[in-house]
Amino acid sequence: MNSAGGLRTAREGPSPPQSAPLPVPEAAQVPLVVSVVVALVVVLLSLLIWKLVRARKSSRRAVLLVGLCDSGKTLLFTRLVTGKFRDTQTSIADNSALYRVKNDKNTSVTLIDLPGHESLRLQFLDRFKTSARAIVFVVDSVAFQREMKDVAQFLYELLIDSTVLKNAPSLLIACNKQDVTMAKSSRLIQQQLEKELNTLRVTLSAAPSTLDSSHSGSTSQLGKKGKEFDFSQLSMKVEFAECSARGSKGEEGSADIEDLEKWLAKTA
Repeated sequence: MNSAGGLRTAREGPSPPQSAPLPVPEAAQVPLVVSVVVALVVVLLSLLIWKLVRARKSSRRAVLLVGLCDSGKTLLFTRLVTGKFRDTQTSIADNSALYRVKNDKNTSVTLIDLPGHESLRLQFLDRFKTSARAIVFVVDSVAFQREMKDVAQFLYELLIDSTVLKNAPSLLIACNKQDVTMAKSSRLIQQQLEKELNTLRVTLSAAPSTLDSSHSGSTSQLGKKGKEFDFSQLSMKVEFAECSARGSKGEEGSADIEDLEKWLAKTA
């Protein structure tokens, strides 16, 4: 029995060794390598684009004050820069000065007050719009009902400008002269501007050539097609604030511009 068992074992011999795993063919590794390389390129390109956008924005350090004549732009400019009241006249040239952000003197922007006269305002906007980090559109809250169509026309031309659309600066609509009893609220001004801009969009989109292409940036559509216009549809962030460059206490008091100063601090 033992010899037979031993013979059987001898015949069967030792178990064959386990075969080693076959190496992955080099051709099969190529798609994996390509995927990794593509992913790295996408990440690097994304970082590069992000840095370029940030660099371009950080190079734009100007805040433009725009609006119709007598809206109070120059007095707002003076109050922000000097803190003092000064009698002003209708500007026919730009005013510029360094503005240091309140409570953060290490941060500053260049404030530029642009003339509001109809024959000058687009010319000066063209000159400075490429450097605009932000825009303050000043509205006379007392005369708004009378000037609404002119305000909306200027704002429309600003909002469809090709450079403004590309850079998308922050926009504050500053409802000035709130110290006067008859001043309209920022909420009412926003509602009426949205209605007027919607009307302008419908009217002017039918005849875009009536606007100078250097200002309109071709035939850009304002807001979303097929929907009533509102400011939330724009690529730039639009906010409203109430202010008074004169102030409730007149020439001897301080200006009521706290919301404007907070917005400038946030924007800078």
